[in-house]
Amino acid sequence: MGLLEALGLALGTVLALCALSLLGRRRRKPGEPPLVSGWIPFLGKALDFRKDPSKFLLSLQQKYGDIFTVHIAGRYITFIMDPLMYSSVTKNSKYLEFQEFADSLASQTFDYPSVLKGDFPGLNENVHRNYQFLLGRPLDTLSDNMMTNLQWIFNTHFSQATDWKVGKLYKFCCSVMFKASFITLYGRDPSADGHNSIGAIEEKFTKFDANFSYLAANIPIELLGATKRIRKELIDVFLPTNTANWLGVSELIESRKEMFERYEVLRDYDKAAHHFAFMWASVGNTIPATFWAVYYLLRHPEALAVVRDEIDHLLQSTGQERGPGCNIRLTREQLDNLVYLESALNESLRMSSASMNIRIVKEEFIFKLEGNQEVSLRKDDWVAIYPPILHMDPEVYEDPKKYKVDRYVENGKKKTTFYKQGKKLKYFLMPFGSGSSKCPGRFFAVNEIKLFVILLLTYFNVEIMEEKKIGLEKNRLGLGIALPDSDISFCYKLRP
Repeated sequence: MGLLEALGLALGTVLALCALSLLGRRRRKPGEPPLVSGWIPFLGKALDFRKDPSKFLLSLQQKYGDIFTVHIAGRYITFIMDPLMYSSVTKNSKYLEFQEFADSLASQTFDYPSVLKGDFPGLNENVHRNYQFLLGRPLDTLSDNMMTNLQWIFNTHFSQATDWKVGKLYKFCCSVMFKASFITLYGRDPSADGHNSIGAIEEKFTKFDANFSYLAANIPIELLGATKRIRKELIDVFLPTNTANWLGVSELIESRKEMFERYEVLRDYDKAAHHFAFMWASVGNTIPATFWAVYYLLRHPEALAVVRDEIDHLLQSTGQERGPGCNIRLTREQLDNLVYLESALNESLRMSSASMNIRIVKEEFIFKLEGNQEVSLRKDDWVAIYPPILHMDPEVYEDPKKYKVDRYVENGKKKTTFYKQGKKLKYFLMPFGSGSSKCPGRFFAVNEIKLFVILLLTYFNVEIMEEKKIGLEKNRLGLGIALPDSDISFCYKLRP
């Protein structure tokens, strides 16, 4: 066969595939939202969405209104753009479900059998019941232990910084937060060098996390280089034979271990995979959220001064000394009363959160929304809320691209009233999901970040060393808190 014949055959094949795709193309039915399919088979509008989700969705909103369906990578996703309609999504558990979606995503990403489809009666309910250890008194205990472990790390590794030390900010946040969180939850292996062994786990976690978005997108792990091997090595860390003698294990993890032991059909590997998944959930978003909280404070010296003054005043008013060797203890009430610290954290979460709240349609139904609107939705379609649109809405947030440390403070108290079209919003800040998909560990995560910032600003003078602006890394858009697109140099030394 000659070159021209081969090229002609290839072109004919492509045209035939395109024709088949067009013939099988989905058509909009009466009562359904406007449909945006795109011309690329399977991908649809995936490339446009990935390039800039907010810009893409806002352009469609301008053209089609607040409800429309988009074909993205084989899925038909109906986006709800008006935040006044969000409650219609979060409350409609009869037709819109989250559990099966979450179970499928987690089982394929972390390599354990489906909790809902496997032979594990009541396991899903027991897992969710276990989240009680992230509330109330157990939460206080976890937070106290986190504070102790953070102080141990700062005192052990950074207490000699009497002169300026230079480092990379994300790497610093990742190292400290990973070690402190790991020890707080899982304790220590008495037979290992604690610092080095956890450091090795952190290194593998970082490599796995770099490919997390591809696994979540259902890319076969075999195509992701060493990721499969690294995942197995991380799961092996939590095998019952390896964790049996660990000391200082939290009540939360002990309860999870006992729960999994009651299911004899679960292999040791499966139990370990569940623990690995929980470890990722405990730090996968908390670490970048910590980075952004510190980064924005350092970028805005006036904000840094406000937060530092608030922290110093609290320590002085409670008779606590600051600096290496001092044992700082803060109650939940004291943490909650740091309104400018919380506002600063909320503001950084607003600017870095990139999650997408997803529900799957159980069966075809008429979806009734605010304002007497209704649309027909098909079974197995997705319904999605994309909070970054809300977080950057100038009608809700004045000058939304600007960092304002006091955005969530009003008359010296927490501000929780924000409006759209003159109506008070139930959902105005959504870094942790919504409804049944809301992160059960959000209170602990917020406490962890606050404690880290308190100790960092109490111990050190800290400065950014580069003028470059850090953006959001695109691979994680839709999956939680965005990673920074690069690291940045900073310096620190002990405060006098």
